[in-house]
Amino acid sequence: MQKLLIQLICFAFLLSLSSCQHAAESTQSNPFIVILGNAQDGGYPHINCKKECCKKYYSGAEEKHFVSCIAVMDPVSNQRFLFDCTPDFPAQLHLLDSIASTENMIDGIFLTHAHIGHYTGLMYLGRESMNATNVKVYAMPEMNSFLQTNGPWSLLVQLKNIALHKLKADSTIHLNERITVTPFLVPHRHEFTETAGYKIQLQNKSVIFIPDIDKWATWNHDILQLIKENDLLLLDGTFFHDGEIAGRNMNEIPHPFIEESMKLFENLSKEEKSKIYFIHLNHTNPALINNSQAQKEVEQSGFHVARQGQRIFFH
Repeated sequence: MQKLLIQLICFAFLLSLSSCQHAAESTQSNPFIVILGNAQDGGYPHINCKKECCKKYYSGAEEKHFVSCIAVMDPVSNQRFLFDCTPDFPAQLHLLDSIASTENMIDGIFLTHAHIGHYTGLMYLGRESMNATNVKVYAMPEMNSFLQTNGPWSLLVQLKNIALHKLKADSTIHLNERITVTPFLVPHRHEFTETAGYKIQLQNKSVIFIPDIDKWATWNHDILQLIKENDLLLLDGTFFHDGEIAGRNMNEIPHPFIEESMKLFENLSKEEKSKIYFIHLNHTNPALINNSQAQKEVEQSGFHVARQGQRIFFH
């Protein structure tokens, strides 16, 4: 009897291990998000910054933070898609290779707008560097036209280093049977092009990517409703609070301060708060610094700061 009991326990244990392995394999086969950078356009450390924030890097107390960028990886099709192409593109591609390497360099790049941190990494696809062939670049109409009519980007088009695909607001494109992407317009400084955010559908999970927006109140969408309707939101966290940049009128560079966003989101449920990751943090933003008090405040309030190299899986 005792021997039979031991055999039954062993069988149950092996069955449990098999179930756990199956769950892990299932999770690994689902498309997932990789955070390739979490800093504002100028990166971290910031050029000519002599403040304490960037001194931490030069003293070895803080790592380099690449410019805001995410990748979508599909382990089944082995496809990789970038959202924004930053000046840190070479290092970010190496980071992505270390996490999810494939034979193809990249299967598509989705651009949000024409501020320097979001598209200038395209330069590495040119003949001075990779001399790539027909890398798919997805862009909204004004961004698409900007690349075609302004050098040096127009040369990438002419030499077929990139192949432009024009997007339309609120129109969904299917990348494969598991991934769809829908661009939408957000209000942001309109010097050259419109600014897009993206809804990325990964099977039955939905991700919102808005690295840049002026203020939530200036948008014709209800951000609170958007949080309720989606599974993960990577949102503009450029500045932590007003007055963060001494001697500069921050109304000229409007963004939702993280403090403002946390106040706006404070009545959300614990589950809804946990969906929110702040990204695109300026070098002056104390929440960019790992294990800082500001970063802990964000986490203790139920939210997250997107961390470089982080993988976000869906079950």
